[in-house]
Amino acid sequence: MAANLGYLGRNKNECTYDIENNVITRVVQTGAANRLVQLYVNDKNQMIVQFIDSTPDEKEWRKVFSFIWEWFDLDRNLSPFFEMAKGDPLLEKPVQEFRGLRVIGVPDLFEALCWGVLGQQINLAFAYTLKRQFVERFGESIEWNGKKYWTFPTYKKISKLTLEDFADIKMTVRKSEYIIGIAKLMDIGELSKERLLAMDFKDAEKSLIKIRGIGPWTANYVLMRCLRFPTAFPIDDVGLHNAIKFMRGSEKKPSKEELMELSLSWSGWQAYATFYLWRVLY
Repeated sequence: MAANLGYLGRNKNECTYDIENNVITRVVQTGAANRLVQLYVNDKNQMIVQFIDSTPDEKEWRKVFSFIWEWFDLDRNLSPFFEMAKGDPLLEKPVQEFRGLRVIGVPDLFEALCWGVLGQQINLAFAYTLKRQFVERFGESIEWNGKKYWTFPTYKKISKLTLEDFADIKMTVRKSEYIIGIAKLMDIGELSKERLLAMDFKDAEKSLIKIRGIGPWTANYVLMRCLRFPTAFPIDDVGLHNAIKFMRGSEKKPSKEELMELSLSWSGWQAYATFYLWRVLY
């Protein structure tokens, strides 16, 4: 769990969960209500989940359990990935250092798409600043022990907004347009996680790229972190290029052809290879 906590705690502007003394506190939307939960790993390496503001019914427990299971990609057996990485010149050291790290998911499709749009062509620190402004402007919160715990805004709420509503957030007008447009598509049912999951990888990628504001990088980011396609590969990602430069001790970023060649040995694990290489820098 330590490797995952290290990743989750990498930026102080993260506002959808809090980590203190290796305990994660966050709001989970259960459908009927927003519930504040805590999770941690005990000395028997068991993940413990508890509600701290309410007594849940069975349906809510199942919703929270399902969310956490998906958040940490717990269905995935990582042994084949670790075995593959043993002899890989780029992955061997990251896997040794961050062994146990999982591709931390963004289970909500709208949040994943927004996070992808917010992160376009800016550094990670500024992307977190924008996310915080967006969440605190349009999300909901639960207050407990003097802290506010926020939920990501819903597409239903954002679909009803105008560009003027985004005036206090330091994102470009174009990004605001993209986010409102995505929210509207989801609100009318043209775009949904269920529809995308019913497709194969290529069709899902094509469907996402057709959406205004979603290019190949954002599509693969969402395919990787929300839709959980292990072959998702954001080949144009600057962080990935910089990580490979760093691992090689090179001044030159890898070409697209080099990246394609490298990814051949990562077949079936491109998303995990990318995530571990990102972790070298972030």
